[in-house]
Amino acid sequence: MLLEDVVHRINSFVDEAHRILAVHEAAPSRVVLLDDTYKELQQLSLQQDELLRQALRCVENKLYRASHILAWTALVDLIQNVLSSDGFRKLNAAKTHWKITSLEQLQDEINEFQLIEACKDVKLVSKTEMRILQGFLGKRNLCAHPSDFFPDLNQTLGYIADILNVIKKIQSRRY
Repeated sequence: MLLEDVVHRINSFVDEAHRILAVHEAAPSRVVLLDDTYKELQQLSLQQDELLRQALRCVENKLYRASHILAWTALVDLIQNVLSSDGFRKLNAAKTHWKITSLEQLQDEINEFQLIEACKDVKLVSKTEMRILQGFLGKRNLCAHPSDFFPDLNQTLGYIADILNVIKKIQSRRY
């Protein structure tokens, strides 16, 4: 029991230290604040959960471009799963020239910009939210391709926080 008590106290100390340091702008401990938001999310698939956990680990290791990419990928996976949840009926009705029948087909044939527009067309997101998602995609593209964009801790934490908030909104909507 003594060892368990010591481990519990150490973990409590580490948690409290992160909470104290999280208020300082340049402190990597600010990931703790994101972790709290992350814990509020529900119904994530195993893949989405793992992608978001990896994004947070990338922040902790100062891999900010990679963190942007992983957070975006988790959001896209959620969107694709939501659009597939009714067998693509709403999607195919809104996009009459599309004949999507499987998740694999959606992933292979529809680029992410088109996917975002489709979210608006099926009323999963508003026009304003569509534009926000397009901005997120633009930042993801800057991180995924050669560019002079090197986000810092604050930019990355903001990006992930925004992605987590969009995920929460989408999860709360009936589709």
